[in-house]
Formats: sequence, C-alpha cells, structure tokens
Amino acid sequence: MKQENLKYLDDAISANLQENSKDPDCIVGASICVIHKGEEVYRNEYGYADREKKIPMAADSIFRCYSMTKPITSVAVMTLVEKGVLSLTDPVSMYLPGFKDQQVLTDDGLVPVEREVQIQDLLNMTAGVVYPDASFPAGKVMQDMIDEYYRKIFEEDTPTSTYDLANLIGKQPLAFQPGEKWCYSFCADVLGAVVEVVSGKSYGEYLKETIFEPLGMTDTDFYVPEEKQDRFCQFYQYMPETETLEPCTWQHLGLSYMHLKKPAFESGGAGLVSTVDDYGKFVKMLLGKGTYQGVRILGQKTVEWMTQNRLTEQQLKSLGWEQLKGYGYGNLMRVMIDAAHADSVGSDGEFGWDGWLGSYMFVDPKEDLAVIYVIQKCGGNGFRDIQVIRNIVYSAL
Repeated sequence: MKQENLKYLDDAISANLQENSKDPDCIVGASICVIHKGEEVYRNEYGYADREKKIPMAADSIFRCYSMTKPITSVAVMTLVEKGVLSLTDPVSMYLPGFKDQQVLTDDGLVPVEREVQIQDLLNMTAGVVYPDASFPAGKVMQDMIDEYYRKIFEEDTPTSTYDLANLIGKQPLAFQPGEKWCYSFCADVLGAVVEVVSGKSYGEYLKETIFEPLGMTDTDFYVPEEKQDRFCQFYQYMPETETLEPCTWQHLGLSYMHLKKPAFESGGAGLVSTVDDYGKFVKMLLGKGTYQGVRILGQKTVEWMTQNRLTEQQLKSLGWEQLKGYGYGNLMRVMIDAAHADSVGSDGEFGWDGWLGSYMFVDPKEDLAVIYVIQKCGGNGFRDIQVIRNIVYSAL
C-alpha cells in the first residue's frame, strides 16, 4: 500500500481533535489500524484516552466496543453450529422459555406469532425483537421493561442475569411477525443467552475459552479489572448547552457499572471492552477465513457463508440507515452488495460493523484489507468521518 496516501489519515482525524471546541464534530481521542495482507501497514493514536486525567490515547488503550461486540457474538454462535449442537433453524424457545407463545403488537392489539422466532432470525435482526424506544408501541413496552431492570440493579441491588434478561426480552411483544422486516434490536443479547444454554457455561466463559484465549485477546472482556483501569478510555458526550464535550455518566441497553466491575448481564450486543491490538487479532482471523497464526476458530466455508447478505428483497426495504446505502445485512454484520451505489469506496462482499461510541471496523476479503477505527463519543461523530477514512484507505491500494 502507498504509505504517502495513508498519511492523509493523520490530517483527517487530527482535524477533529479540537479540545474545548464549540464544534459538535470534535473528538477527544482516536486510534486507527489498517491491516493489509495480514499485516498492520498503518497505525496511529491521537489525542487523549482520558482528557481529565491527561492520559494520551495509546496502543494498549482499552475502549468500549458497544455494538462492535456483535460480530464476536456471531462468531461464537457459529462455533456451536460447527460443533453440531445448534442449528440455525432451531426455534429460540428450545433454549429460552420466554420465547414460547409470543405475540406481535399491531395497530389492532396483540396477535399470535405466525411462526416461532428462529436462531437465524436473531442473527439477521429479523425476529421482530426491538431495542427500548418510547417512540413506537413495542419499543415503549421494551423501554418500560428495561427501566424496571435498571431500578432493580440500582435501587434493590438485584441485577438480572444474561439468561433471565433474555427471557424477559422474549416475553415482550414483537414489533412485527418474525421474518417480515429488519429491525436493529436486542437480538444479539438473546444469542448470548442461547450460547450459555447450549454450552453450559456463562457467556463470558465461553467467549474466553473459544475465542479470546486461543487468539491471545488478553484485554477483551465484559469489564475492566482494577489493575487495568489506568488504560481505560473515558467516553464523552457533546453538551449543546455548554458547547463542550464532557465525560458521559450514563449507560443504556442493559449495560451497568460503567464497565468497572463484572456485570451479571453479559451483553452479546454491546457489552465488551477491548483494545485495537485485541480486536485486530479477531479481524485478522476473519481475514484468514477463520484462522489466525495457525489457530483455527471457524472453518473457511463457515466464514464465507456468515459474511454474506441474508436479507430478502422485502427485508432490505427496512434497512434504511444512511450509512448502509449499498449494503445488505446478515449474521450481525453489514455486507456490501452494491458497491456502485454505496456512498464510499468499497468492494462487494466487504463486511463489518460499528459501535454507538463511533468505533468502526470493516473487512474486505477481495482486497485482503481491514480497518479498525476507535473513538469514544456518544452517538459517534457522523458518517462523513467514516466515508473520509474509507476513501483514504482505499486510495492507497
């Protein structure tokens, strides 16, 4: 790759490092890693991991993955499929009783499901499950449930386990009939509980034994132990009233304790913390079609299958996010299916996902290329930043 082109990344990322700026598009710190043909060809860190403590972003800074947890959950599920103990067409109710006798909340009230939610529905976000969101009826019901979940944690000190929360999610009404549409939701969290039931281990234990330890991902977990907390990134929220970025003091999606102690609910959709080094090993495994440095996590055909679009033409109509133009979706990841109509340079078959704090990763098998970009800002910093980074990286090929 042309290193002179990749150096444009420094200008593009540094332009947003405007400490105490009134610009809502500013960031406190960032890290980027470009991987080509199995090797890191570009790596840099910018700004602060923790501005208040004056801790610079470093190669081993620990960040909150949020939804970059989801591809790891997808891999965990597929390891069980390869072992023959889980089938993608299994009804979720085989493992979680909360998914029995489900109902759909329609304009005319509650109606029974036409078929049961299957494992593949969860992987494709087509189950009808939702995230908490008071702006529509099923989302409001889920919001009420998660509000009560938080009340029990912080007022009664009675946290809910991964398994029990997944069953509670299943008991809430679906927003639509299984398979009818795509909707971003708690599906990956439910899959974490399925992994627990099938494996007989906690979700964190299964990830550690099956993915993290074999790949040498020593800093990836559902919390940051005390001896590592000096490397833990602060995360920030833009405050319009003061026009400043300030440390964020709240969490959502069932996460608790600010990742500073082990949670009872190990969120397969948003709960992991990691480093760029650790996540890079996971990405290199995907680039290696299931293998990294001689360690096999998945078979080649499994990786090829799980990184394809799984949505039907009808389901694709509900995939309306700006940043997903030109993409399909499957197995908890976006998959580029129409590069000619995407809003940044790429290849058909490129896949990946991002997180609520703005971190982002993509893998392009055709070019043997991957990028990991990390920031820690509530809501991210907009799609334009990602477009710029992608276009610069592809220009270096």
